[in-house]
Amino acid sequence: MEAEKWGRRIRAFRKLKGFTQEGFAKEIGISVSLLGEIERGNRMPSHSVIETVCEKLNVPLVELQPPENG
Repeated sequence: MEAEKWGRRIRAFRKLKGFTQEGFAKEIGISVSLLGEIERGNRMPSHSVIETVCEKLNVPLVELQPPENG
């Protein structure tokens, strides 16, 4: 469940910033298939991936992090 929340938020911010899945995966240094797994909620992103996502999207962690009750 937690992985699904992270994945939805990462996908939403990626699209908001205008990245394709392929382009963003390259930007953050992971495979397109891994990014797809994360965005579908099948895999929890590692702490380092989360940090890189925040950096590349210019989004603070508190904004990317799923809300506690949602």
